[in-house]
Amino acid sequence: MKTIVIQANDANQRLDKFLTKSFPNLPQSMLYKSIRKKDIKCNGKRCEISTRLQEGDVLTLYLKDEFFQKEPKEHDFLKAPKKLTVVYEDENILLLDKKPGLIVHPDEHYHFDSLIARIQHYLYDKKEYDPETENSFAPALVNRIDRNTGGIVIAAKNAESLRILNEKLRARELTKKYLCVVCGKMPRKEDTLEGFLEKNESQNRVYISQKPNANTRTIRTRYRVLAEKQGFSLLEVELLTGRTHQIRAHLASIGHPLAGDGKYGKNAVNKKIGFPYQALYSYYLGFSFTSDAGILQYLQGKDFRVRDIWFLQDFEKWK
Repeated sequence: MKTIVIQANDANQRLDKFLTKSFPNLPQSMLYKSIRKKDIKCNGKRCEISTRLQEGDVLTLYLKDEFFQKEPKEHDFLKAPKKLTVVYEDENILLLDKKPGLIVHPDEHYHFDSLIARIQHYLYDKKEYDPETENSFAPALVNRIDRNTGGIVIAAKNAESLRILNEKLRARELTKKYLCVVCGKMPRKEDTLEGFLEKNESQNRVYISQKPNANTRTIRTRYRVLAEKQGFSLLEVELLTGRTHQIRAHLASIGHPLAGDGKYGKNAVNKKIGFPYQALYSYYLGFSFTSDAGILQYLQGKDFRVRDIWFLQDFEKWK
């Protein structure tokens, strides 16, 4: 038998989701059978798979100890460097300036170093995160940025902040703006581009068209020209929809690819200017809530900017 008291970071989850994350050795079939047979109870009473857990609830699991055993392991995030550029931090969130070249989540090629691993290492050292005392939560990212793009990434320190920020991101109550350098002179000083994006998973790239089909998603990209030099334009861009590679592919589709973009850009131009990454940076984040933000309401109206943008120095030197 095992007794678990639901903590703040475990609350508002479905019972089956919480148990699946907390006890990976417990087969799904056994989990559902145990709930039906009342071998798993909440506050001493029968519960359902869909029971929504609340802080302070007490779960009692009348199961064999083998299902509760967790393999002792070294935490991979401790192998990641601690280097982070913190834009803002409080008890609920972290805003990081992710530098180009760093992935946000581990993949098969970069297992130990990623932005989220660095964040977890950072919070572990500050004693704000201890995986041994958490049943199901780990600090997590709210938004993502491509490996070779830099800019502001939001991390949630607790489950309630993660839930709220995910909702606000979906509701487009977070304003994100980008700076980029593109090839050529834009046809208008400012405009809102519209199109249809189709993602090719095997190629890890997207294609833009002006006509929809069953596999496309609508995209809208707003831009404003800030400066023009040597056949390039510096733009401020706001995503009105947030799709994979949207800025890079959308601007390339109208003949103005990003400088330094090896996937959607012009190789001859890229070789000439020698940029190591695509000239794209998520430099601005604003909190513009139109509905209650709970414990994060204090962020309403606040905005944050990154000023150390690697390609601006080069652009400003061009005649």
